Amino acid sequence: MQQTYSLLSLGDSYTIGESLALSDSFPYQAVRMLRQKDLAFSAPEIIARTGWTTDELGDAIRKHRFLPRYDFVTLLAGVNNQYRGRDIIEYKTQFEELLTQAIKFVHGKKDRVIILSIPDYSVTPFASNMDTAKIARDIEVFNSVNLALSVQYKVHYIDITPGTKEAAADDTLLAGDHLHPSAKEYARWAERVAQVIADALKK
Repeated sequence: MQQTYSLLSLGDSYTIGESLALSDSFPYQAVRMLRQKDLAFSAPEIIARTGWTTDELGDAIRKHRFLPRYDFVTLLAGVNNQYRGRDIIEYKTQFEELLTQAIKFVHGKKDRVIILSIPDYSVTPFASNMDTAKIARDIEVFNSVNLALSVQYKVHYIDITPGTKEAAADDTLLAGDHLHPSAKEYARWAERVAQVIADALKK
């Protein structure tokens, strides 16, 4: 009998697919792509909410009842830390806690943890009246931290940030709220997540 695999996705509005149907979120799209590769996956379990900072995600994780283990975990968090002007050192500490917890969820199989970089929302109409240069710089710094942690802990890292900047010239990459990604943009993330997972299952 074929094994059914599980995916746990931790994050914020970018993980639930704010302004879209849940089925258009990148975890759900990734699972559909994996099923098309004849890999049996249950529906992804998502622990995420619009507006959550890293500490709020951590609090939610501590209160949630999880399965004994998961086959894969994605982690994307930090945009709300940046948006609220939170400290980068605080972010590093809290993101590292989230990452070590993610590794525990897969029983130490680090090649089954996937960090996604923070999208650059400075190019969106939502940010047009803000200091967009500062937003872009801040997000670059936050992403340098989560990238460094991915190297330190030897987990996968998917840099989706350059693609999100393309929304400056292509509004089909944005949802109707003019801030969050569209299903089309999430599909690009999902393809990369699905590829990492499929490759890991070949080993």
